[in-house]
Amino acid sequence: MYFGADYHPEHWVHPYDGTEEEPEARWLRDAQLMKAAGMNVVRMGEFCWGLYEPEEGRYRFDWMRRVMDIMKMHDIQVVLATPTAAPPVWLARKHPEILPVDENGLVLHEGTRHAYSMNSDVYWEYTRKIVTELAKALGDHPQLIAWQIDNGIGGHGTEFSFNEETRRDWHAWLRQKYGTVENLNNALGLRFWGQVVARFEEVPMPMRAPTVHNPALILDWMRFASDTAVAYVGMQAELLHELTPNVPVTTNLRALSRHYDHFDMAGTLDFVALDSYATMANRPAENAVEFDIMRSLKKGGVRTPDGQEGFWVIEQKAGNVNWQDVNSLLRPGVVRLFTYQLISRGATGALYFFWRSPRIGSEKFYGGVLGHDGDADNRVYREISQIGEEIKLLGPILKDTKVEPEVCILFSHENVWALKFPMQPTKYFHQWDHVMRFYRALHDRNIPVDFARPTDDLSRYKLVIAPSLHLLAGGEADLLKLYVQNGGTLVGTFNTGLVDEHNIAPRTGCPHDLTDLFGLEVEEFDPRPPDEENHLIFRGSFPASHAHCAKIWCDIITPRECETLATYSRDFYAGKPAFTINEFGLGKAVYIGFMSDQAFYSDLADWLRQLCGLFPLLRVPESVEVSMRRSKDRNIYFLLNHQKNSVRLHFYKPMHEYLTGTTLTGNYDLPPLGVLVLDEKAPGDRAAAQAEEREEAIEAQSS
Repeated sequence: MYFGADYHPEHWVHPYDGTEEEPEARWLRDAQLMKAAGMNVVRMGEFCWGLYEPEEGRYRFDWMRRVMDIMKMHDIQVVLATPTAAPPVWLARKHPEILPVDENGLVLHEGTRHAYSMNSDVYWEYTRKIVTELAKALGDHPQLIAWQIDNGIGGHGTEFSFNEETRRDWHAWLRQKYGTVENLNNALGLRFWGQVVARFEEVPMPMRAPTVHNPALILDWMRFASDTAVAYVGMQAELLHELTPNVPVTTNLRALSRHYDHFDMAGTLDFVALDSYATMANRPAENAVEFDIMRSLKKGGVRTPDGQEGFWVIEQKAGNVNWQDVNSLLRPGVVRLFTYQLISRGATGALYFFWRSPRIGSEKFYGGVLGHDGDADNRVYREISQIGEEIKLLGPILKDTKVEPEVCILFSHENVWALKFPMQPTKYFHQWDHVMRFYRALHDRNIPVDFARPTDDLSRYKLVIAPSLHLLAGGEADLLKLYVQNGGTLVGTFNTGLVDEHNIAPRTGCPHDLTDLFGLEVEEFDPRPPDEENHLIFRGSFPASHAHCAKIWCDIITPRECETLATYSRDFYAGKPAFTINEFGLGKAVYIGFMSDQAFYSDLADWLRQLCGLFPLLRVPESVEVSMRRSKDRNIYFLLNHQKNSVRLHFYKPMHEYLTGTTLTGNYDLPPLGVLVLDEKAPGDRAAAQAEEREEAIEAQSS
């Protein structure tokens, strides 16, 4: 297990620390304090191009080697970042064509980070030069265990640039995809508004215009921009693999918040790393989902520095941030709680951002492990030192463990991009909000969840949930059918299959290519204002805890082979099916034709548990989050109390608590923001393990 901080030694030289006689003296003190806090890794160098190469062709890597030497003295490993996120000022002055141009045609100028276009051939050339020189100078250092490529790739809207070089790349991308202009015109539906082109060079970039661009063209633009970002990172990864073949590469991602395909990006990396900005203002599910997404991006071929499967959180906040309206302090115990949340969901590395709050620049009020004074006699350092001691205990038992969900939620970037087009059936539908209603219901019942694309192998999952696959390619539909045919259970919803992969509405019935799977056809759909509701009448065994509403969207369904589970109670489609289930091959396909309040999704999760034979990891109060990492012979349970009040647990069998080395039995009060790590030897097979977990583990009630 790697545990450390994001360190910026370039900030801590004279005159900002050290002395005129010993300008670098602070580095040694920092390494000592890191070691004392239990840290064994730092990330460095992500914004150092202007210091590595203060003038073109004059390189200075000696100072970073001195930092790495100091880390070696203290048994601290190093993740070194390529510095391409912040090009030096001299480069932009010499080659202003590298600067990005926005959709209004305005140049975004130098003097900050991300001031470059990923379509610039000149920037690619200079990137290769600095990465090559960096790898030659420092790639042989014994402390180097991984490379981070760039930093926050695509940040501040720079996934897109509208430079002339971008235009040429865009046309080349379209030519490669469509082959002929006739194919392009037909696939994108450019007959609409008479926007047909005679040559690829006539296809516009979607810059600011009097009204909206063709949605099919915008979708391809998003794909092109994503491919550009992935290619830029892939170029650096390929170069680093060639120069330092034994050193894995990563980059720091945000959980689906950038406009590129994160699954594609993960494919260029050896392991995935996340910037996490978890806050107590979020519900636990809103924080947990980021970690589940990151774990899901790369499910095979993972090569971390220690060979473990999993992902890293390479920027975990240590204190308050600096970008909210009010940047309150993290309360005592919160950093520890967030750290165990990420570890419990599969992380094998956790690095805090910042090591020390900088005295200079735009982030000087961003909280660090140390404050501006660099003094270790502070609350945050003590708390993180406690975590460091616990990680030393926990590391060996987490070796070769992983999270193994039986439920998956489908997520497609192309689907999200298609839904961003402004002229949708309703502006009150938000895809991520829809996804989170399913995720939150499962999370709150402590049922682990993976994420996947519709094209991924889904055979490992008992249950797959596909919220509003508005854009659905024919090949994706075939794979979903195959999954159900072979015995899986699929939950589909309204706003599915309304367009194909070219963002064109199908002439066949909706949901496109899935009417046989669900055994129904959507005749019409009725988007509803947010203050208007229909109501549902349930049939059969669905466990409705109380009356549920249909809101935002109502599909008007004609059943074919499906069984109706609920109907609408109002309007001209009263009595029409709203919620159905269909047997298809060896499996089942459930269709939900409406949006509802969170209570419905909670009842749905309970029903699906019975339908699919799913079991919560442990029976605990709703206020306690449970995660599990499993090895061949052991289950490691993490119990997290996100509340401000203690929660009473009752152990019906003895459980070993790993952090304290004690055995817990009978009543136990889990304190506010408290954490338990329960070490249990797994029974011989998974079914027996689940039975034992259901019947004997923990029952609890709030104190």
